[in-house]
Amino acid sequence: MEDQVDVDGTVSDRFAPVREAFERNFTHRGERGAAVAVHLRGRKVVDLWGGARDVDGDAASAPWERDTAQVVRSATKGVAAAVVLLLHQRGLLDLDEPVAAYWPGFKAAGKERVTVRHLLAHRAGLPAVDRPLTPAEALDPERTAAAVAAQAPAWEPGTDHGYHAQTFGWLVGELVRRVTGVSLGAWLAAEVTGPPGADLWIGLPEAVAARAGRCGPLPAPEAAGTGLKARPKRAVSEAYADPRSLTRRAFGAISPTADENDPAYRAAEMPASNGVATAEGLSRFYAALSGELDGRGPLFTRETLDLARTEHAAGPDRVLIVTTRFGAGYMLHSPASPLLAPGSFGHPGRGGALGFADPESGVAFGYVTNGFLKSVTADPRAQALVRAVRESLAAG
Repeated sequence: MEDQVDVDGTVSDRFAPVREAFERNFTHRGERGAAVAVHLRGRKVVDLWGGARDVDGDAASAPWERDTAQVVRSATKGVAAAVVLLLHQRGLLDLDEPVAAYWPGFKAAGKERVTVRHLLAHRAGLPAVDRPLTPAEALDPERTAAAVAAQAPAWEPGTDHGYHAQTFGWLVGELVRRVTGVSLGAWLAAEVTGPPGADLWIGLPEAVAARAGRCGPLPAPEAAGTGLKARPKRAVSEAYADPRSLTRRAFGAISPTADENDPAYRAAEMPASNGVATAEGLSRFYAALSGELDGRGPLFTRETLDLARTEHAAGPDRVLIVTTRFGAGYMLHSPASPLLAPGSFGHPGRGGALGFADPESGVAFGYVTNGFLKSVTADPRAQALVRAVRESLAAG
């Protein structure tokens, strides 16, 4: 058990269990620095933060503050997916068109029939590249686009699914650039996060870079896991340990591992993994997608909201090994990625971060941390907070 950590912020009386769970994350679950925010039907009911701003710092000298932002890893994917779905909603992109209709060079190596929908649902067969990119190459959008355009699928596109850990961002990032003429991060800032004032970026602006705390090191692939029993643990651990497995190749698409604290890394756009956000910004983003916020209607129409939550892939995941469920760009509630309820949609980040919305209850949720653990999709700290939200709702 660790010493008590001061927790700042506000929480409505109904959601007091969330504060209790957040405090226990520090005293019982090894939390270093973190924040959690919850909106209920557009009203902020939880906004808490605590601990050290930097994972290797002292909370007394460098405390987490209200506007401290953090790398959210794969929680970025849910943000990037919103850009693709909004372009579809505006009639600028058809999910059932081949990707090559917008990006002609993509059709190489047997990818003529890969559709935009396949990209969003991790069914394109492109979770890894034959030659991993160096960190410097991975920061160059032209190099990442060329790598996935030249890659042959690992399985027949559309017939199966496997988590595209890094390549998801390279694929949708280039697709958005081809359709809009600007980068995904620039379109996001202008059309999505800017209007509701969400502190969330893909490509961290220099003006706000000082607000981002340092994060912990990425756990080695062989040490990672989902923390689940949906498949034998040995099968999961062996997949992460085998350098020839699709699992290791997917998570090792950048080698050696990039330094997530490098300003150049944070300023670049990697729409699968390097988004930076405050917890309140992540919660506000999902609140804006799915419901009314600050007098504005939802960004998603009912049709787009249903599309995001419609199951596009389910079953044993070729990369994560466990059973996963995906909508159009979003993870759906399942044992592998527990959210609030069956209608929830969102995305976790490897090591802890989580953002999602549950339209039926009106909840939007954001959690960010600098102390990354081994979990890929079901972090125990995030899950404790989700359980507390569920308890608060049930208590009425």
